[in-house]
Amino acid sequence: MRILVAPSSFRRSLSAPEAAEAIADGLRAGDPTLEIVTLPIADGGDDTGEVLRIALGGSKRTAPVHDALGRPCEASFVVLPDGTAVVDVASASGWGPLAGVARDPLRATTFGTGELIAAALATGARKIVVGVGGSATVDGGAGLLQALGVRWLDARGAPLPPGGAALRQLARVDPAHLDPRLAATEIVLACDVDSPLLGPAGAARVFGPQKGAGPDAIEVLEAGLACLAEVVARDLSVDLRSVLRAGAAGGVAGSLHAVLNAPLRAGADLVLRLVGFEDRLGACDLVVAAEGQLDAQTLGGKGPFRVASAASRRSKPVIMIVGGIDPDLPREARAMFDAVFSVCRRPMTVEQAMAQGATLLRDTATEVARVLALGRRAQMGVSGAIPRARTDA
Repeated sequence: MRILVAPSSFRRSLSAPEAAEAIADGLRAGDPTLEIVTLPIADGGDDTGEVLRIALGGSKRTAPVHDALGRPCEASFVVLPDGTAVVDVASASGWGPLAGVARDPLRATTFGTGELIAAALATGARKIVVGVGGSATVDGGAGLLQALGVRWLDARGAPLPPGGAALRQLARVDPAHLDPRLAATEIVLACDVDSPLLGPAGAARVFGPQKGAGPDAIEVLEAGLACLAEVVARDLSVDLRSVLRAGAAGGVAGSLHAVLNAPLRAGADLVLRLVGFEDRLGACDLVVAAEGQLDAQTLGGKGPFRVASAASRRSKPVIMIVGGIDPDLPREARAMFDAVFSVCRRPMTVEQAMAQGATLLRDTATEVARVLALGRRAQMGVSGAIPRARTDA
């Protein structure tokens, strides 16, 4: 049996390549006869650049930038063999640089991602894919564009301070000083979700809580994004309230679309096409997908959703391994997969699960392999126990 292992990242625990390695090790431990093919995936969020670099080649570059709270840090981007740069919002403006720091969504900024795009422009890149997902921000991309020369001004003509809360004071957007190199650069937005900018399914109400926003802060952020949409519609003639995926990465997708006329692509579809997923899928018998949390957002364009959809079209079964399963998971989300396994088999905190991510994922994959072997034996009418993998003392 040939198994295609195609996991997304387990945020703050395992990268997509690390998750692929852990699953592959576990499957081989459970059944050494399996043929395993690993293909880490991404959807515009964490690891998008690295996943493309592993599949296509290229180099990783680093640059001094600022994290989501404005502190100096180092962030990375990828340059592919054809010169295309891949810049992930998550690299500078995500959770990685904020490890151990209290979240502050009202003042978190994407300024560092703008600095990273400037560093990519300095390589001579004439095409930049921006992975729009995995941010710790809800600033509507204002900080990112400010780093590239756009001025966000209040009623007195003063620049706004960083963060989503300040957007409530926005009176005018001035793109006249936008970095001129962008005029000769193709920008493609690889969005990790299909969420709109505003409303019950928008950037603040759905994703604000996971970025540390309580009920009052969510209302502040929603009001700020609404003001952003109003000003952008008036000054740039782009109505972000009706743009699919404008809410990705706390509204980054919407503002980049409005200012740079950049197309908003489904990130998972773009990545799967570039890494040759369909060809690998056709040559396998079964797919093992994985991500940190299976919930309603999985249906909003996340990597496992696209993997399962593609597999369904080829009549390939899909097993899903997850860190956790939302108790309010919609029935249609679970029905996308032929089987779902959670790595948490005993009570533990989220922090404990993340710290033990590789071990838990490997052990769960081992049990998956043993269940598959049991099914094959039952189908053949073979009795007896499944041979256990040898363990060294």
